[in-house]
Formats: sequence, C-alpha cells, structure tokens
Amino acid sequence: MRIIVQKFGGTSLSTSQAKEHVIHHIKRERDNGYAVVVVVSAIGRRGDPYATDTLLEQLAPFAAYVDLKEQDMLLSCGEMISATLIGTQIRAAGMPAVVLSGAEAGIETDDDYGSAKIIAIHPERIVKALEAGQVVVVTGFQGRTKQGAITTLGRGGSDTSATALGAALQAEIVDIYTDVNGVLTADPKLVSDARPIAKVSYAEICHMAREGAKVVHPRAVEIAQQARIPVRVRSTFSEEEGTLVQDEAWQHNEHAVLDRHVTGIAYALGITQLHVSGTEQQPHDPRLIFESLAAHGISVDFINVTASHSLFTVQGEQAQLAEKLIAEQGLQVRLEAACAKVSVIGGGMNGQPGVMARIVSALSQEQIPILQSADSNAAIWVLVKEKHMAMALKCLHSTFDLNR
Repeated sequence: MRIIVQKFGGTSLSTSQAKEHVIHHIKRERDNGYAVVVVVSAIGRRGDPYATDTLLEQLAPFAAYVDLKEQDMLLSCGEMISATLIGTQIRAAGMPAVVLSGAEAGIETDDDYGSAKIIAIHPERIVKALEAGQVVVVTGFQGRTKQGAITTLGRGGSDTSATALGAALQAEIVDIYTDVNGVLTADPKLVSDARPIAKVSYAEICHMAREGAKVVHPRAVEIAQQARIPVRVRSTFSEEEGTLVQDEAWQHNEHAVLDRHVTGIAYALGITQLHVSGTEQQPHDPRLIFESLAAHGISVDFINVTASHSLFTVQGEQAQLAEKLIAEQGLQVRLEAACAKVSVIGGGMNGQPGVMARIVSALSQEQIPILQSADSNAAIWVLVKEKHMAMALKCLHSTFDLNR
C-alpha cells in the first residue's frame, strides 16, 4: 500500500473555496493510487472563531486560574471542528472517509501539557481504515497520555503530527500544504526578487524554519529526517509541487554541479546583545552568568566567551531580566537593543572558502556594521541593527545570486 500524508493548515480550511482545493488535492492523490491520510489544523488564524490563538484568548482574563490539562482540552477543539467538517465534505465529494482524533489515531505523548512530545504512535486503526479504502482524517496538534488525557503538541504541532504519522506509516511522502508555493529564497515582503526553491536538505530547511521562514516547523522536519521521508511544502491553491525537502545525499552526487552554495536568507527580529565584563570587586566569571540565566529560563545565542568578557544575545523581552540577574552578581553589563539576526543558509557552502568574505564585503559596501557572527555546517549568522536588516537581506540575496 502506497501511503501519502497531506497536512492542511488553517488558511487552507478557512473558506469554502479553499476547502474545494483541499478536496481536489485529496482526490488527485487517490486517483494516483495513494492511500491518503489527511492531517488538519484549526480553521483560520488569530481572530477566527476556532483558531488556537482565539481559544487561548478566552482564557487570558483568568490566567492565574488556568489548569494546563484543561487548557489542552479547550485547545484541541479547533482541530476537532476542522477535521469533522473536512471529513464530511470528503464524503460529500464521493470518497469514503473516517475522522479520528489524535488519541484515536494512536498518537501517544508525555504529559507536558501545552508542549507535549510524541513518545509512540500506534497506527493500527489508521492502517485498517486505509486498507478498507477510506481517506483517514486526523486532528493535528494533539495526542493523549498513557492515562488517556488529551494533550497538545505546541507551536507547529500539526506539522509534527503529519511527519510523525508519515514515519509510523512508512509513507512515501508528506505534503505540507500552506498558503505559499513552497519555500522562497527570502521573505518576499522585504526582498522583491525572492524566488521559489525547488529542493532543499533537511538541515537547510531546519535552519530556515528556526530563523524566520515559517513554512514548516523544525521539529517536524527532524522527525522526517530521522525516518528519511521526503517532505514537500506546497500551496493549497496551486498544482505546482513547491519545495522538496529530502536527504542531503543529492547534494553530494559526484555528477551534480553545485554552482550555488547558498540556498536562502532568513532573519529574526527583537534581539538584544549583552556585553558582560568583570569589575575590580567581581572578576568576570562566565559560569555564574550562564548558570543564572539558565536557572531563569533565559536562552542565549551568539555566544563568545573570552577571559575578560562574555558577549551573547537574548530575546528582547528577556533583556531586562538578564541585565538584572547579571548586575546582581556585581558584573558590568552593556546592552545593545533592537538587533536582528540575519542567516545565510546553504548546505553547499560547507567547506567552501570565501563565503564569509563575500558576506563581509557585501555588508561593508552598504555600510552595515556586523556586531557579531557565528556559523554551523549549513549556516552563517550575522548580527546587525534592526534598522539595517532589510538592506542586509537585499544585498546578501543579490551577492549570492539568489534572484536567478
């Protein structure tokens, strides 16, 4: 049995016309010989009646009294509604269908309510329905504990549900349908000549997702990578195949021509840089700094530590608390607020000399100071001021010929 998993986000289910496109995609894959599993998010976005953020807002006035287990019961309602509606419409289109909650689909999680982790999937009920020729519609974003309590998987949970089910069912491919036609080389709102990317590696898409290209959740990609299941990011409103995410082996094919080492440019805003140094009374002690921040749940990035100082970044909303904690240790701390992280991403640049030189040259020509930098196997990050971020994106996009 050839299985395909199709995940449809909230905008794909928000109107009657959008739902007609969903039905078309399901019917096309059935006609292509696939057994189809459909994973759905809640309908719409913030402000729409059953969107997850809208449901959360109902509890906001009573935040001090919220029980997280009960909150997950509420948040699961959005997917229950969308799954029931789309399941009914599938049957109305002449295709047999069954709707399953995350619990009924066999998605077992831990009891970290609001951000539960999948620990096992028992797909027997799904397999039985597929063998009977039914389209199986599963509520994304949710599962159940061993004790039977409803849980939700946190942000990007429906993407995670889709790839986890794909892995458990040994699906041929997982299609993530959204309102854009795949992954672009940059944010088209800021870079007018951004173009679609036909193919990326798991590592590249994870970097892009973490750094602002919000087309698929990195946790979902990591699950697909472990199971070696290809993922496509596609538009609900198009027949185009979008962006294919698969193993990096294609990049290292000896017959391939890697004339482009950079795949895309991403960014993140709202970052504050902290420069911490010692005083005559209190020498610089990185251990005290980072242990204190960790104990208060503050995540750090762009970390540079020397004998005399520590330089790192935090999210802007955590900057005041971080400053207070460090000052309480008797250390000097200087803040640089309103910074942006610009990411140059590409598996093909690993081991290629000159990439950083081109980044520095391009930004220097636009008189954009680099406040800090870091790198990994598939990305180079630079920290700039927010006021320079848009220009940094444009000039780096052009420098690496991503508009061609």
